[in-house]
Amino acid sequence: MYLPELFRVEDMPQMHALMRARPFAALVSAGSAGLFASHLPTVLKDGGRYGVIECHLARANPHWRDLADGGEALMIFQGAEGYITPNWYPSKVEGGKVVPTWNFAVVHAYGCAEVMNDEDWLRRHVTELTAQQEKDQSRPWAPSDAPSSFIDSMLRGIVGFRFAVTRLEGKWKMSQNRTPKDREGVVKGLASRDRGDDREVAELVSRHTTPGDAGS
Repeated sequence: MYLPELFRVEDMPQMHALMRARPFAALVSAGSAGLFASHLPTVLKDGGRYGVIECHLARANPHWRDLADGGEALMIFQGAEGYITPNWYPSKVEGGKVVPTWNFAVVHAYGCAEVMNDEDWLRRHVTELTAQQEKDQSRPWAPSDAPSSFIDSMLRGIVGFRFAVTRLEGKWKMSQNRTPKDREGVVKGLASRDRGDDREVAELVSRHTTPGDAGS
């Protein structure tokens, strides 16, 4: 990933926070079929220097066979993002030398995927993944709510992966290259537009003026 120093983030808790807040990732690898990408929910766990990602793919998805070969793969976690119009910059009136851009936060996690076919591992994984995603429900659903024979059949249809992260890259492009007045204009513009991730991006622009000085 292209990482200008101004936008580079190396703070581990900050990157992990984004990965946990936005656990639906893109998994990309190159194998016998060339480049292949799958989109899947993840659980980030402590372990090693950079953490361990647990996930699964449908057994019918041929991607898992390439991953089983042990080559390096990439998981992309997309954080808050939004289009920034130059109309929000006060500096626009000072010569007009401004252009549109896009603000975004993203984490790239690199590593090798270890296939996990053990039924007990798979059952624990889907239980933890479900609990992670159901925690805000008034009555959280759990695999135990379904007939055990049905869950058993579902488990036979997936392949688990333990993805030990060997490298993390974080990029928070949040108007750090603009003047304080322009950043203030971006915050006000996002608040006025108020769609998608605009509120979160506005908060990050307000807090994230230099690399590493704000969390996610």
